[in-house]
Amino acid sequence: MKIVRGVLFAVLVLAFCLAPAGALRAHNLTIAVQENGDARVDFNYELTWIEQAAVFTKLADPGAELKSALENNFVVSVDVIYAGNAESSVFVHSFASVKTTPEGTVYTTPALSFENAQRALNNYWFAPLVSPDLSPDVTRVVFPDGYSREFTDQIAIPSITHTTGA
Repeated sequence: MKIVRGVLFAVLVLAFCLAPAGALRAHNLTIAVQENGDARVDFNYELTWIEQAAVFTKLADPGAELKSALENNFVVSVDVIYAGNAESSVFVHSFASVKTTPEGTVYTTPALSFENAQRALNNYWFAPLVSPDLSPDVTRVVFPDGYSREFTDQIAIPSITHTTGA
C-alpha cells in the first residue's frame, strides 16, 4: 500500500509543483501486475494550461522530479518510464506478493487509499490554492492471466487476491 500510495503522491506533488495554482483531475489508473509481482503503473490525468506550459517549456522535468520523489521516500526500486503533462508511467518492483500453491499462483496487491495522498497534500504551502480530484475515473488492476478488477470513481481500492491456474 505504501508503494502505490507513494507513486500516486509523487505524481500528484509533481503536478502541483509545476504551477502553484490549478487542479489535477485523475482520469485513469492502470496497474498491470507481472508474473513476478512487479507492476507497471500508468496514470492519466489532466493539468491546467499553466501546468502544461511548465512541462512543455521544460521549466520542470517531470521524470526527474518523479524519480527523485520516489527514491527519497521508498525502499523499493521504481523506474520512471515516462512522466509528462497528461500521463505518467512507472515500473514498481515487488508491487504484489506472489505465492505458489497447489491451486496455482496467488497474487495479492496492496490496498490503495487516495485519501492519504490528499492528507499529505494538505500539508504543503500550496494546499489552499488547489482543489484536486484524486479519485481516478477508472482504476483497473490487471493480472498476468488477463483477469482484471475495475473500480469507478473510488477514493480507496481494496487489496486484491487472485489465483491463476496451476
